Amino acid sequence: MKQIIYAVFLLLFSVTAGAQQSLTLEQCREMALENNKQAAIALKNNERAGYEVSAYRANFLPKFSASGMYNFSSGQSDFMLMNMPLEFSLNKTLIAGVQVEQPIYAGGKITAAYRMSQIGREMAKTNRELTHAEVMVAADGAYWTCVQVRELHLTVLAYKEVVSELLRNVEKAQAVGLKQRNDVLKVQVKLNEADLQLRRAENAIRLARMNLCQVIGLPLDTPVEVSGTFPESNGMENVSFQADITNRPEYQLLSQQIDLKKQEVRLTRADYLPTVGVRAGYNYLDGLYLNDDKMISKGSVSALFSVNIPLFEWGKGRNKIRSARVEENIATLQRQDAEEKMSLEVAQAYNALDEARFETELTYRAIQQAEENMRLSKNLYEQGMETIADHLEAQAVWQKAQADHINAQAQRELSRTEYHKAKGEL
Repeated sequence: MKQIIYAVFLLLFSVTAGAQQSLTLEQCREMALENNKQAAIALKNNERAGYEVSAYRANFLPKFSASGMYNFSSGQSDFMLMNMPLEFSLNKTLIAGVQVEQPIYAGGKITAAYRMSQIGREMAKTNRELTHAEVMVAADGAYWTCVQVRELHLTVLAYKEVVSELLRNVEKAQAVGLKQRNDVLKVQVKLNEADLQLRRAENAIRLARMNLCQVIGLPLDTPVEVSGTFPESNGMENVSFQADITNRPEYQLLSQQIDLKKQEVRLTRADYLPTVGVRAGYNYLDGLYLNDDKMISKGSVSALFSVNIPLFEWGKGRNKIRSARVEENIATLQRQDAEEKMSLEVAQAYNALDEARFETELTYRAIQQAEENMRLSKNLYEQGMETIADHLEAQAVWQKAQADHINAQAQRELSRTEYHKAKGEL
């Protein structure tokens, strides 16, 4: 019966396919990654980190600058020199020059800062991978929920058809005096319950579609469908209790955090080491009038070599370096703690997948047993050897077995996604 209902459903779906989007699991993942705001933020952070690396790389290169000054003044200075009047003026004086600066040694500060920017770029990339994994988990959850509620809806339709058929038979038997009115009422009660279940299933489908649209970035009222069905159980092949959690973005982020703290130690130490630099420039001076005669109009080249050696700051540098090293140790301990927790997560995810797979197998057996029980119950009821209540109970058990199997399949697929995320494989 369920197969017939499902075939009708596919036929109706093919008729309305022009107005609906039929999406696969991979399409949902791609759309979720493309439209998710957190994924977009992670992409922008990765782009920003790339710019910062380029900015810090420039610290290795010489810095060029230019300066200029032009003085306009109506004032002048008058004085006597050996009974000769002199007039001195700075009006229309021009000073211009270009300079170049090059650090030769900065205690490793430039190298440490550049390496920190590179680590920041690596962390931004890793954080993007983590965001992608979380988005795919959300997309998988929304997708398989849509499959789940669709299958449950089909099961309710099949159950309602079974109860409706029984009601028709009981009403015919009651009309000729073979059944009591009470039997008809009992079946009608079950049919009302099936109608309520059908309404709930329809509402669940609508909500699941809205949730899927939200995850993949479509308007909530977009008419979408999922094209997939639950795959056959493929056992636990390629599934291991042990896993290399170093593949997880969370572990990589913690490792990069340790590298960042190591560079912070170098950066702090550099503040208390000698620095050496050189500066050169060319300056041009035009002006300085004496009795309206220009005194200077020429350029000059200059060079400056500088050395700065910190001597004594009452242990300030030593303590700041120690503090930076403690932060590095803390980061190492945090990674060790997280490593144990992530290994536990893998074990838990493995157990959840194993149990979901086993539950799927058990519920499938329950369906077969429930179908056989309903067939025998129908024969006994038609022979007058079983009450209507017992027969209705057999039908309800069959429907519950179908629903349990669908729920187990959905949980199996979600557990598989969570397992691969725990291993860092998404």
